[in-house]
Amino acid sequence: MHTLKFGVLRNLPVVVLGGLLVFGGQVTALAQVASKSPAAIGEVEFSRGVGFAQSGNQMPRTLGKGLALAEGDRLTTAEGASAIIKLQDGTRMTVRPNSEMVLQQFQYREASTDNSMVMQLLRGGFRAITGLIAKSSPNAARVTTKTATIGIRGTDFDARICGADCKAESAEIAEQPRLNTILASAKVISVDGDLSAVDAAGARRRLVAGGSVYAGETVETGMGTKAVLAFRDESRTTLGSSTRLRVDSFVFDAEKPKEGRFLVSLLRGSLRALTGLIGKANNRNVGFSTPTATIGIRGTGLDMDCATDAGCSLFTWLGTIEVTPNGQTALQVLQAGQGLFVSPTAIRPLSAPTLQELQRPDGVQVDMRQLFGSEGDAEQEGLYVFVRDGHIQVTTGRGTLHLGRGETGFAANDGQTGRPLMMPLFLEFDRTPMPNSANPALASVLNDTRLRPLNQCR
Repeated sequence: MHTLKFGVLRNLPVVVLGGLLVFGGQVTALAQVASKSPAAIGEVEFSRGVGFAQSGNQMPRTLGKGLALAEGDRLTTAEGASAIIKLQDGTRMTVRPNSEMVLQQFQYREASTDNSMVMQLLRGGFRAITGLIAKSSPNAARVTTKTATIGIRGTDFDARICGADCKAESAEIAEQPRLNTILASAKVISVDGDLSAVDAAGARRRLVAGGSVYAGETVETGMGTKAVLAFRDESRTTLGSSTRLRVDSFVFDAEKPKEGRFLVSLLRGSLRALTGLIGKANNRNVGFSTPTATIGIRGTGLDMDCATDAGCSLFTWLGTIEVTPNGQTALQVLQAGQGLFVSPTAIRPLSAPTLQELQRPDGVQVDMRQLFGSEGDAEQEGLYVFVRDGHIQVTTGRGTLHLGRGETGFAANDGQTGRPLMMPLFLEFDRTPMPNSANPALASVLNDTRLRPLNQCR
């Protein structure tokens, strides 16, 4: 084989064919003379209108179906434009019109423990259904903005940076706003160890500080785990190791506390509980069940220890409780400082509590406004977040706001966080198609004309 000299190359024709350089019949790979393109982290699934993706100083690429996206890409959409993107971990996002965001960091490998996703929202907004990265770790996925950082905990949510445009958009919607209702029965104040919630269908999700617990769910602590829950009626519960607590029923309206209901079952393990406003307004609507007895309260602080199969230890340190052993109709009344051990075969008094290692919940500081409060209007300028499902954490220099299913929160430009009293119309009636829309083109056309399909329900 003959070797070509550079001096000879100057006199030979050069042709590019299919990624190869042809020098007068000699072939060499183009990759030897051209740098490789960045590895793709996802692609565009749908686009409408004018939009671009740009990486560094490279030429902008038009957003279109099938366009590969890379780490560091800056996505920009014009007026009336939108794009749906899908990332390697299954995350889907609809980039709204007049928006700009950067795919700042993306690292994903199947079964890896160090996956991460960081995005920067510069203007506008998006609608997102997050994938595996956000579910793998509480701190693995986040979105940064000028106002706040959005921590994602495995979530279906919308985020939007608002100036005067959002207020103007709401003014065009001929609908009455609804209350920004909090659906959670309780939220996690603190947790040391593994904590999870299991719904009635058996689906399990990890709980972290600020996470929501809903009626019908069972809260489970791991071996050696301690956690504190705060309920909307100001009840508090400290959970011990290897505990299963089911929220059978929770109904509470701050304006009608007598109509509230608080029923929970300790299936296994231990807890210390302080009853709240429901118990004070109508104590007959508050009850605790254990494997061996049912407990009625009279404005109470009590301990329940059912960590073994032998039976349950019950002790009250505030107020009065009524204990009815399973299979019996007679009840025993316990005053503060009294206790009982109830087994399937025997009942005996206790002279001292058995759960001294767990913190009493009346000693836990709780900011009820931060956890459950709603105030103010929905017309402030700043960052708005609406959570359809999951858990979002909005953090500014002035505090952290935790949002659960169905909640809307904002971070004003001065860093103040809160939940608007009413659901913002520009969020509830967002005309931008969802990222999992079966037909985003049709949805876009219908939204532009403000028409709704006849079979679409609100």
